Amino acid sequence: MEKRVITDGKRRKGLMAASAVLGGVLVLSACNDGGGDKGAVSADSSKASQAEVDEAAAKEVSKARIEISPKNGSTNASINNAAKVTVSDGTLTEVTMTTADGAAVQGTLSSDGKSWKPDVQLQRSTTYKIAATAKDAEGLEAHENASFTTVSPANSFIGNFTPEDGSTVGVGMPVSINFNKPITDRKAVQSGITVTSSSGQEVVGHWFNSQRLDFRPEQYWAEGSTVTMKLALDGVEGSDGVYGVQQKTVTFTIGRNQVSIVDAAAKTMTVTQDGKTVKTIPISAGSPETPTYNGQMVISEKFKETRMNGATVGFTDDDGKGEYDIKDVPHAMRLSTSGTFIHGNYWGADSVFGNANTSHGCVGLNDVKGANDPKQPGAWFYNNSIIGDVVIVKNSKDTTIKPDNGLNGWNMDWAQWKASSAV
Repeated sequence: MEKRVITDGKRRKGLMAASAVLGGVLVLSACNDGGGDKGAVSADSSKASQAEVDEAAAKEVSKARIEISPKNGSTNASINNAAKVTVSDGTLTEVTMTTADGAAVQGTLSSDGKSWKPDVQLQRSTTYKIAATAKDAEGLEAHENASFTTVSPANSFIGNFTPEDGSTVGVGMPVSINFNKPITDRKAVQSGITVTSSSGQEVVGHWFNSQRLDFRPEQYWAEGSTVTMKLALDGVEGSDGVYGVQQKTVTFTIGRNQVSIVDAAAKTMTVTQDGKTVKTIPISAGSPETPTYNGQMVISEKFKETRMNGATVGFTDDDGKGEYDIKDVPHAMRLSTSGTFIHGNYWGADSVFGNANTSHGCVGLNDVKGANDPKQPGAWFYNNSIIGDVVIVKNSKDTTIKPDNGLNGWNMDWAQWKASSAV
């Protein structure tokens, strides 16, 4: 039998052929598995798989939707009601609020777990961070974070007001608000302030200038009534880029109706309560050279003793010093911003009162040094007067005091008063 020898070259060729055949089978097999539609089937499978993944992922996402106010990145945020956290389709489980340096701000979560708000008024020009966590009905958690900055003093205004909350004042006491920045949108600001009386009297605001707004009724307040002022100025734009920050309610009570009438010519003061005379006191009003203003004036401040220096109100000698400088004027009560007082006088002779007008424009009552004798007319009037009582001066040689010189808007008739209301 003939024996054949397979050479290496032939072996390699055989292997190559086998590989080619095998490779052809593999390629053919790969093509035959899906035919010409294999690409479409793969895409459909991919889409189906992705949909299944998305659906599974969606099942793992909390349905709770947290909302934080102010929005993240906000500036000029309110210091009162702006900060809050609410949730829908879930309940809040944790809310933390901190300043930029990490100081915690205490807050309260509502009983139903749907909202949270800080317990205190925020600080101006401060950056705050809020982090909130909530759970839905399946127990899945949602998280939300936000940071905001509150309005700065430069971009905000406040109104300093009188009278004080809880005080009892006389029937002539207006609500007087002095803003620390000029107001250009008077309507917006006045619309954010309401003043009402339990007596039902109509109360109207009057702008004396861009920074002063007073409120009063047509006639004096009703005795025993309660007056309520509501400041809703938070977020109100008083001028371009300058916002209010106040939100509060103030109430005060009107006391007995006391009106005192000073007759500069007769040199007497008649004190009335509820229209009845309770006392007549001899006085010494302004001298002919420096007469007392006429008109309705309201007591705005009371001092048992105070210093009065003529230089502060323009009464100076040739050397520039005050024509008077009395460091212990007893029982002094302010009637005007410009320096008109009704006060005790211990340096004048007893015979002056009721007989001569000798002051630099004030109304003087007989009194003693030290303000410790309650029997003196000055002491009696001081002890029986309250902030907001009315003192009317008549028959003086001077003009009527200007309505904005002190709390003396009663010297303007009702039509004039209402004409400068912005609403």
